[in-house]
Amino acid sequence: MCQIFAGQDPDNYASETRSMRLNGYSTSIRLEAAFWRVLDDIAAREGVTVPQFIAKLHDEVIELRGETRNFTSLLRCACLIHLDRGGEVARAREAA
Repeated sequence: MCQIFAGQDPDNYASETRSMRLNGYSTSIRLEAAFWRVLDDIAAREGVTVPQFIAKLHDEVIELRGETRNFTSLLRCACLIHLDRGGEVARAREAA
């Protein structure tokens, strides 16, 4: 079982830092490469750049919660939700 997880390409979990602006401030976000690929996909589907998508998500979290505690974890969870919903779509297609 663990071979599936342990045997993955180390490039998947290599850290990658990207600089962007959030609420007018320059910041850097560090995530694993696999999460950046998912964010690239989400942004492309939304028709925006990754920084634009992240800025919009950040603004929405501020509006809903008043703060963004652990924003990188929120981004990782957003990626998991996106991947899970993709699985739901695939399962719905198979059932039809």
